[in-house]
Amino acid sequence: MLSRTSGRALLSRMWSAVTGRTLTIDVSQPTVVDRIRRLQRLETVVYTMDKLVTGAKENPLLPDFLTGDRLLMIAHGEVVAGIDFSNLKLGDVRVQGKQVHFYLPAAQVFSARLDSGKTRVYSRQTGLLVTTDPNLETQVRQEAERQLQEAALADGILKTAQANAALTISSLLQGLGFEKVEFE
Repeated sequence: MLSRTSGRALLSRMWSAVTGRTLTIDVSQPTVVDRIRRLQRLETVVYTMDKLVTGAKENPLLPDFLTGDRLLMIAHGEVVAGIDFSNLKLGDVRVQGKQVHFYLPAAQVFSARLDSGKTRVYSRQTGLLVTTDPNLETQVRQEAERQLQEAALADGILKTAQANAALTISSLLQGLGFEKVEFE
């Protein structure tokens, strides 16, 4: 195996010498910034979780069995976080030979959304004198998304997203030929 690989490398170098073709990789500052900016949004972490959420419409004068509307939902969703590179500027990346200094923007939550296929209304109780409120489920779903995002933030999703982004960008830049990558 080693001799096969070595032979191919030698053959490749000889073929390049005969044809006059050489490999050139541009790692200038504008090229590096452009390649990273093309990423736009780098999604580096996805939290998937379940949350129990309730909602209720009540009348302060009459009991719930007459005018109440209660809903219990098991919400399944995901929160996606990462880095937005769309506003990366030329000064955010400094190239010095085989070393690059990179300003890594702060991580942010891109979305918190429910999976409608896995989110279920577990229980719904409506009073005898009222109809089911069609907006209650929508309001509970919105609250579930908010709670999913809040739980992910409390669990450190932004810190994880920042660390994962640094690893990804470091790998990308090392793949471009840089030996040392420093983040600011």
